[in-house]
Amino acid sequence: MKLTILTDNHAAQGLACEHGFAVLIETADKRILFDTGQLDALEANCRALGIDLSGLDAIVLSHGHYDHTGNLTDVLRQAERATLYLHPAALVERYSIRNGKPRPIDMPVEAKKIIAALPPEIVRFVQTPLQLTDGVFLTGPVPRNNVFEDTGGPFFFDPDGKRPDPIEDDLSLWIEEPEGLTVLAGCCHSGIVNTLDYIGSLTGNKHIKQLIGGMHLATASKERLDRTIEALKKRGIGRLIPCHCTGLAATELFRRELPCPVEAGYAGMVVESGKG
Repeated sequence: MKLTILTDNHAAQGLACEHGFAVLIETADKRILFDTGQLDALEANCRALGIDLSGLDAIVLSHGHYDHTGNLTDVLRQAERATLYLHPAALVERYSIRNGKPRPIDMPVEAKKIIAALPPEIVRFVQTPLQLTDGVFLTGPVPRNNVFEDTGGPFFFDPDGKRPDPIEDDLSLWIEEPEGLTVLAGCCHSGIVNTLDYIGSLTGNKHIKQLIGGMHLATASKERLDRTIEALKKRGIGRLIPCHCTGLAATELFRRELPCPVEAGYAGMVVESGKG
């Protein structure tokens, strides 16, 4: 098993960074792209790293925001045989409203059009947990049971801010290996503790070897951060790799407070089975 971060807010020297997220997962027999970034970083970094996306077996969208679906049209055109996995709500119109100003944050229109034109047999709408391939699973929608966790921002279905968006399309991925689970999150609008609790209920609370991805904690309250740290300690996570929307302050707090190694993720980072 090999994971390569292709797009992130930070990048190794010589690679491009942007506010977006994309990870390539390579198993013994499958190649899966988890999210597609926002702008030009995905293409630039694939070129720099010598990665060809045309042979993908699957494309997974963690949710329908622009910074996770920005290159979807190009990727679908390259990887014509890949199956696309997403929740139906990933296609809806949505906005972020700050200081009274609405901003569209949904999937690019062209991507929605190409999805609508895809053969139905290669589009899978994920509404329950499912297995992608040997050892790789999707959560489907995550139950929101911890009241201290919210979606992490002022998200709405309408530009007037009258219909809050719960981002029910948010999903995460986990990989099962003999030494434990690797959990991969896009933005984790469901809440990282809710997500881990749900994965625990689906796996018999197997040990989490690694937790990787965005956790949307940049604007989190002190109470939420404290309770998140408490929950992560109880889980006994082996390694934490915060990415994308986790936030620098939250990442630094994790470094200080958690007993496990904490290393901020970046484009170009490779995580392999049995390796730190």
